[in-house]
Amino acid sequence: MKTSDLFVKALENEGVEYIFGIPGEENLDFLDSLQHSSIKLILTRHEQGAGFMAATYGRLTGKPGVCLSTLGPGATNFVTPAAYAQLGGMPMLMITGQKPIKSSKQGRFQIIDVVTMMRPITKFTKQIVHGNTIAASVREAFRIAMEERPGAVHLELPEDIAAEEADEHMYEVITTRRPDADHSTIDAAAEMIQNAKMPLLLVGAGANRKRASAALTDFVDRTGIPFFNTQMGKGVIDERHACYMGTAALSDHDFLHCAIDRADVIINVGHDVIEKPPFFMKQGGSKVIHVNFSSAQIDPVYFPQLDVVGDIATSIRRLSESLTVQKDWDFSYFFRVKEEVTQRLSLYCDDERFPLLPQSVVSIIRKELDEEGIVTLDNGIYKVWFARNYVCYQNNSLLLDNALATMGAGLPSAILAKLIHPERKVISVCGDGGFMMNSQEMETAVRLGLDLVVIILNDSAYGMIKWKQEGMGFNNFGLDYDNPDFVKYAESYGAIGHRPESRIEFDKVLQQALQSPGVHLIDLAVDYSLNHSILNEGLKEKICIL
Repeated sequence: MKTSDLFVKALENEGVEYIFGIPGEENLDFLDSLQHSSIKLILTRHEQGAGFMAATYGRLTGKPGVCLSTLGPGATNFVTPAAYAQLGGMPMLMITGQKPIKSSKQGRFQIIDVVTMMRPITKFTKQIVHGNTIAASVREAFRIAMEERPGAVHLELPEDIAAEEADEHMYEVITTRRPDADHSTIDAAAEMIQNAKMPLLLVGAGANRKRASAALTDFVDRTGIPFFNTQMGKGVIDERHACYMGTAALSDHDFLHCAIDRADVIINVGHDVIEKPPFFMKQGGSKVIHVNFSSAQIDPVYFPQLDVVGDIATSIRRLSESLTVQKDWDFSYFFRVKEEVTQRLSLYCDDERFPLLPQSVVSIIRKELDEEGIVTLDNGIYKVWFARNYVCYQNNSLLLDNALATMGAGLPSAILAKLIHPERKVISVCGDGGFMMNSQEMETAVRLGLDLVVIILNDSAYGMIKWKQEGMGFNNFGLDYDNPDFVKYAESYGAIGHRPESRIEFDKVLQQALQSPGVHLIDLAVDYSLNHSILNEGLKEKICIL
């Protein structure tokens, strides 16, 4: 059969449901093969959007999402999504086209070395040079993408190879059981926890799997050990749990860090130094037990005393079975800190001022969204407020990026979440800056007939950098801009635009949008004027309770 036909069959063999992307002329054989496939092509308006959708598919399903582009500029537009997936631990396969490699009629037009370009930001990259290697290459790419730590892989299919004949062959998809930590390591970890006076559990992004979620919930239920999480570990354990302390939304000096600093042993599950540190280790400070699929990467702020390497869910389950509740454990200080954190986070949540404070926005969204609902965030200062204030009931119900922390991913991520979970309510929260980086995907959402709510937090500036600028004592300079009329912009795509003028009106508009069909865009004015006084000045002056 034709090589492109075999490529599509190999993808079907892996259970691929969707391919996101923008084909070019170098992909036309592949595109012709795809039209006869069970795989659905989701045409996007930018390769970045396609890449973010594929990465989010990997994040939500554990299976690689697939995206497609042409050569040259199409392939270079995959660079940011590749880094997004690689740093975020999301399995993703990128397929790019290329000019014929056996003969060329266009010289070096549009040709760059895409394989070499992809090498530093992927786990695996390869050019297909013969059709008979297709099946093995696809199987290997999927295996590597899913292997811990998950990430991005890339295959380049040249135009002439795609059109050649190849022998039909397929490889069986097998599941690999991850190894368990050895018994002596589990015993050593259990002993460290048993001998501690104030152990504390940290849940990171690597634990954001259903099996790990169940195991960690059982661990906390059995032991009563309080827990906190990183931004990408939110919802792994239901945050309504009595033992929940909060989210480490800042690297240090937040109120939650009073408890972190007092802990003598921190059980750090699923975290690595790629995610912004939830705390800084110090020589002679708290001992840290690293529980993950691989050993800890040593860093000046992270050097654990014990590595528990193996399948996370199994390691935690075995730790639960090895531990007994200790009379010497004293969590009273932790729960006093929790009361302080809860009190601090409740400030301004019901504030009536308009434009709305970010705390009010978070409060209203949490109130209106049901337990199954999903919020996807772009990147901006509001991410800190969602991480601190938004209570997650399930894993992957708040999709934020605390690894690459790129702008432009929020809307494509929401489109993907709604595409594979049509029964769930989905809200995309974007800053005005991040929204405009991939706003053209509004057309994709409308064309797909999705019921989706997009909230733009509008301050006509790059608010995160303005906050940093003020915190470093610099003058306000160079970060303000003008925006289009977002309501008319939404309507130009066939979406429904809203511009509430009060807190009460925003609450009503959000209720209406969540219950109505179609794509709804809410242009919401936001007030970031208290960010500096709360997150910079106030936290510097904090005194940990005794």
